Amino acid sequence: MAAQNPSVEGEKLGVPSRNPLPLSASQEAQVRDIYYQRVRGLCAEEIKAFAACALGRTFTVSFVCRPEHRVMNNCMKLHATQDEHDAARVEWFSMRLERQRERAHKNKVAAAQEEFMREWWGLPEHVRLSRQKEMEERGERIHGLTARDLPPVEKR
Repeated sequence: MAAQNPSVEGEKLGVPSRNPLPLSASQEAQVRDIYYQRVRGLCAEEIKAFAACALGRTFTVSFVCRPEHRVMNNCMKLHATQDEHDAARVEWFSMRLERQRERAHKNKVAAAQEEFMREWWGLPEHVRLSRQKEMEERGERIHGLTARDLPPVEKR
């Protein structure tokens, strides 16, 4: 297999393989956000020109700002290619270690905060869990009464 595709090994794709597993919907949305940021960054001047023309206009934007709109759309069409989308996907995969570190840090901070709260209030874990269980056993409260203690509703 390696002898058949020597150029694939020489390339640095930044993705796990040439055909990676499909991403989830939220991951694809993150790739799309990177893609849009890249394309908008390349066409920033044209977008600013159209926005300046459209500022303060409502109905007449399509007539008055037609040249700026066409220039902006042409720029977007020129740069919004599959190659740009692939580059955004490569960038997303290259940032996965950074996202993993951020998640680990966030989990570490959350665990430290939970430990602090436990120490501050002096409640051991089993006491907190037993109180939570008591609340669940009491049942749903409606106007200060549990649902089973409410008077029956009259049917008409």
